[in-house]
Amino acid sequence: MRREQFDHIIRAAAAVVDDELIIVGSQAILAQHPLAPDEMVVSEELDVYPRSHPARSIEIEAALGQGSLFEETFGYRAHGVGPETATLPDGWEQRLVRVEVESLNGTPAIGWAVEAHDLVVSKLVAGRDEDYLFAIAALRAGIVASDELTQRAALLPSDHRARAEERVAGVVARAGR
Repeated sequence: MRREQFDHIIRAAAAVVDDELIIVGSQAILAQHPLAPDEMVVSEELDVYPRSHPARSIEIEAALGQGSLFEETFGYRAHGVGPETATLPDGWEQRLVRVEVESLNGTPAIGWAVEAHDLVVSKLVAGRDEDYLFAIAALRAGIVASDELTQRAALLPSDHRARAEERVAGVVARAGR
């Protein structure tokens, strides 16, 4: 995914639900780092949910999700998710990155993307192979700092903290940072 595709999905999803959006998942990186390395922007979907009414994410999924006319037309899609999708460090809401995209009606479409360090820690909680590769790429590109990842891992819910701290140490070592 590229930043212009990210913006297009924000514009379209905000129009579907008439709400600001929360952006989680790997492609949230594009809010802060529109030129993120290729290995960080391989997904063709943007995970979003409406800020005020998260349950309305089903409407986003129907209109812009997998198998939709939107996906068939453009080759990328939204994935309507919920707040439970990502396990994030305490205080993540205060670190969200605001994205404002011009809409067709002149009212800006607003998205709030998970900040890069919070995003990488969340990916390490998930712990899939692609999540480790994402974290290593973020470290090597200087998008995130190892000491800040360690601090954010310490802010996770207690049932995820120790495992995430181990995974942070592992990816820092693999990234050579």
